[in-house]
Amino acid sequence: MPIETLHVPTPDGPADAIAAFPDGGGRHPGVLMYPDGFGIRPALRELAAELAGHGYSVLVPNVFHRHGPTPLLDLPERIDQESRTAIFARLMPMIEAHTTALVRRDAVAYLDFLTARPETAPGPVGVTGYCIGGLYAVHTAAAHPGRVTALAAFHAPVGAAGPESFRRITARAHFGHAASDLTPGQFEELGRELDAAGVDHESEIYPGTVHGFTMPDTDAFAPAGLRRHWDRLLPLLGTTLTG
Repeated sequence: MPIETLHVPTPDGPADAIAAFPDGGGRHPGVLMYPDGFGIRPALRELAAELAGHGYSVLVPNVFHRHGPTPLLDLPERIDQESRTAIFARLMPMIEAHTTALVRRDAVAYLDFLTARPETAPGPVGVTGYCIGGLYAVHTAAAHPGRVTALAAFHAPVGAAGPESFRRITARAHFGHAASDLTPGQFEELGRELDAAGVDHESEIYPGTVHGFTMPDTDAFAPAGLRRHWDRLLPLLGTTLTG
């Protein structure tokens, strides 16, 4: 799939982004894909291209654009545990500065840009995200219940969104957790909160995985976990966006 580098106008200046569209032209359902904390890089390009190959117009924004364009950090080709610690020490100030209010502020710009593209079909969109991007996906779905009908988050701190956000979600949702991310008690509590909020959801722990299992450029990568992610994400999008 061809990958384009674009710039999304936001209230705080342009956000660089990548977009992937299916071959052959036409208009296709839109999906806003939030990257993990490491941001846009070849691994995210591969995910976006794969999803576009299944018939979706995909936009991946640089969520930390207020700190500069991609790449914000000089990342190694493979992110092992030692380099992960050092990288996160530099990422955390950006993550902490990216408040829920800013996530929602940017989400309007991202959704408007994606749905205005000639490659994107009219109608609702899907939102997906990885790691901290999964939390941003939840906030986006909560802030735009009329526009977002599919929500997916993988190895993400979903619970941090809280019951108030959950109550606003009308999208059908899938949450794929790493086995190392939640205790059994935390998993059960999250399920109770989602049920109480009335979220139409599937929430499951992916066996044998650790945080970051979808990312092939990290030591956390689990091929079976990535396959399971596609096995859950594609039917969700197909049911909600294409019928």
